Amino acid sequence: MTKLYGSLEAGGTKFVCAVGDENNNVIEKTQFPTTTPIETLDKCIEFFSKFESLAGLAIGSFGPIDIDKNSKTYGFITTTPKPHWANIDVVGAFRRALNVPIFFTTDVNSSAYGEVVARNN
Repeated sequence: MTKLYGSLEAGGTKFVCAVGDENNNVIEKTQFPTTTPIETLDKCIEFFSKFESLAGLAIGSFGPIDIDKNSKTYGFITTTPKPHWANIDVVGAFRRALNVPIFFTTDVNSSAYGEVVARNN
């Protein structure tokens, strides 16, 4: 069975979700406006939950975020001025719902990783 990987661009204006295979082929994608944390994260979780063979999820998020895996607030959007989004446990919500490995970084870092992958393919 082909492994599938989820990708989430968690932006201040919209969240873009995609699932691709191990050959970098996009299987499906969608996007939602960034509204409240519960509404937005629930829509993303519903999208990713459709894929039973999801092997992992990468999240590039607006911030500031905590990417220190040894921190109590690892995986959180922290002190953002965006209304309702301060101190939101993004990684925890996806980990509980999907039970897959999660890679969490800034939206800027995730774009840079994407450029490297695209350049090397």
